[in-house]
Amino acid sequence: MTRLAKLLAVLMPVLLATTGYAHEIRPAYLDMRETVSDEFAVVWKIPAQGNMRLGLYVDLPKPCVEKTQPAKSIVDGAYLERGTVACAGGLKGGKITIDGLKSTMTEALVRIEYVNGETEVVRLMPDAPSFVVAGALTTLEVARTYFSLGVDHILSGFDHLLFVLALMLLIRNRWTLLETITAFTAAHSITLAGASLGYFSLPQKPVEATIALSIAFVASELIKMKPGERRLSESYPWVVAFVFGLLHGFGFAGALKEIGLPQSDVPLSLLMFNLGVEAGQLIFVAAVLVVLRAAGALSTIQPAPARQFGAYIIGTAAMLWLVSRIAGLAA
Repeated sequence: MTRLAKLLAVLMPVLLATTGYAHEIRPAYLDMRETVSDEFAVVWKIPAQGNMRLGLYVDLPKPCVEKTQPAKSIVDGAYLERGTVACAGGLKGGKITIDGLKSTMTEALVRIEYVNGETEVVRLMPDAPSFVVAGALTTLEVARTYFSLGVDHILSGFDHLLFVLALMLLIRNRWTLLETITAFTAAHSITLAGASLGYFSLPQKPVEATIALSIAFVASELIKMKPGERRLSESYPWVVAFVFGLLHGFGFAGALKEIGLPQSDVPLSLLMFNLGVEAGQLIFVAAVLVVLRAAGALSTIQPAPARQFGAYIIGTAAMLWLVSRIAGLAA
């Protein structure tokens, strides 16, 4: 246990520094909605901390001019600009650039909704901070874009991944693990689809706080495990995964609502986003299994104390998220 204690002492500062970023590592977001021909309501959203914002700026095609002075505000950890622009001749064929993106590690999503209901969604990266407006996406482009967004969302969602990791530490049988991951997938797919299509909804901030609580619950179950005893969560982990998976689906839906669904391809984009989430989740599960097997081969630490160590790390992170998110509810 001495090695574990030393490792914990090394990892705790990193943990404390990073836990506040679960699902707070969000891209910049440019939303342009055509209200009348060649005129767009624009919302520009940039990650911020306090009054400090990232130095990102939108460079629209030259024919675009401001019709109103942008209204500026900081809401829920994001800097917002809202205004209206007129683009003579429309946006198609014009170049949109996010200045400053090259010098960051974040990304930017651009969503353009045209007056005829068609939607274009583009993901810009530091090495590709601009694009030429196509006017609408092909079916293949919609599929590729939303699949990529789903993969990125789950792999940057540290709280969701930590919940999956806690389940993996709770389970010792591969078939039980498969059943549990399947239950989690089925559950969050139900609420992701239902919430995204508007059949039901929950307030996002309480959902995020309860997701942190779900992680803390599984961590506490890990800590309470004893040789020769089987807790209910060990015997039926798929039940825990399904119940909390319903909740996590609302979290995924909140992210998808920020991006929006193209009206011409709602079923396809929703399906591909969900498949992207599943692909990212499977990548994570596979990576964890490889790491655990390698650690088992190289380390003399017994599984039980190692599992306890992981539980304390996960539980600490979950409680830090819970406190910060409850504080966010009161703000």
